[in-house]
Amino acid sequence: MLTAIPSDAAKPVWIDLLTPDEAEIARIAKDYGIKVPDRAALREIEASSRLRADGDTLYMSVPMLAHTDTERWETAPTGFILSPDVLVTVRYAPLGVFEGVMTEAGEAKGLTPSMALVMLLEAAVDRAADHLEHAAELVGEVARTVFFEDMGDGGLARETRVLRKTIRTIGRANDRASRVRYMFLSMGRMASFVGDRCTPKLEQDINDRLTAINHDIVSLDEFEVSLSGRIQLIQDAATGLISIEQNDVVKLLTVASVVGIPPVLIVGIYGMNFKNMPELGWAWGYPYALGLCVLSAVVPYLWFKWRDWI
Repeated sequence: MLTAIPSDAAKPVWIDLLTPDEAEIARIAKDYGIKVPDRAALREIEASSRLRADGDTLYMSVPMLAHTDTERWETAPTGFILSPDVLVTVRYAPLGVFEGVMTEAGEAKGLTPSMALVMLLEAAVDRAADHLEHAAELVGEVARTVFFEDMGDGGLARETRVLRKTIRTIGRANDRASRVRYMFLSMGRMASFVGDRCTPKLEQDINDRLTAINHDIVSLDEFEVSLSGRIQLIQDAATGLISIEQNDVVKLLTVASVVGIPPVLIVGIYGMNFKNMPELGWAWGYPYALGLCVLSAVVPYLWFKWRDWI
């Protein structure tokens, strides 16, 4: 689908291609001499593939963040082709940030290709900040669950379920934050590339806005690094709590097995069918054996309590 902005202009300033077909690609090539990259080309990760110049035309690509469902976010390769006459954007997934900028750009006066690009970058950086804020809120909720909330007397099974859910939540937040960081760092490199290649042709206002974008990205990067540290701490803490609970279970099982070994030994001895066993003729032999079993179990238990192991 091809969207031209302004829509009523003979020569639009910005053309947005959403999953373009061959006819649309051919039209862009004929009218502007621009070769529209395909999906595979936009997925390239080398800097030379993401940022390159062909005369006065700049070919750039950025992994934007696309919403697939309520829980998952995926990177959507997006291309930006900036020439003196037109900005062409190529994407293969719906991106909410584009819809808002299209409305704003359609109402802007004196819109130029570089201005449309800067508006897109500014909106994308704002959206990245929103993603990081949401991830930070998730991390804050998880931190309260792990460090401040009492899980009650629901038992080990409930605590394990809560902590397992906590690890999954923190993992989703970490995945989202890492994808956002990949996106805005790529946009920062693109903004620097445009500024370096187009100076002194760019208006001073556009240069100033590109510089502000880079400053915002630096602050976002610092925030994401701090957030990643918090995520790692909480993840380690949740994993450690699960290990502690499991160790308590193993400890109880160990104590139970140690306490149960002496009685089993005594019962095994007196269960042997030998003829000459003096205790078999005692009147109090049976109570004696039972008392010995109880005593052999109580002594190890008291020893564990004395050592404060249980």
